[in-house]
Amino acid sequence: MSDVIATGRCYCGSVRYKLTGRPLAKGQCHCRECQYMSGGAPQYFMMIPSNSFAYTHGTPKSFRRNDIPTPVSREFCRDCGTQIATRRHDFDGVILKVGTLDDLSLFKGPKLAIFTKDMQPFHTIPDGIPAFQ
Repeated sequence: MSDVIATGRCYCGSVRYKLTGRPLAKGQCHCRECQYMSGGAPQYFMMIPSNSFAYTHGTPKSFRRNDIPTPVSREFCRDCGTQIATRRHDFDGVILKVGTLDDLSLFKGPKLAIFTKDMQPFHTIPDGIPAFQ
């Protein structure tokens, strides 16, 4: 069994998870959908291999839009609404929302910015990281 490198939870603690592997990527997403989910800001994320992520307490609710061709699945706490993860059809892993980590030091800042075409004038991207439309 792999060692746990990080744990996390929703705001109320009803849903908890563990990570047993290192992130594949760390970034910030400026897509319009993430802005809806965050209340206006970009979302900070880590891409985690599926076999390195597991829920340890509670079961998240899942939401997938039915009006677009390839929707993502968003997982969140059914009690407090905290968005925990996103799953894409073209990625065998979990896109974990950084704010749910118990210890944020694993993130250490984004290494890339994506969907900057949807970026708002009040969003910022750290100097020196690649940005993709």
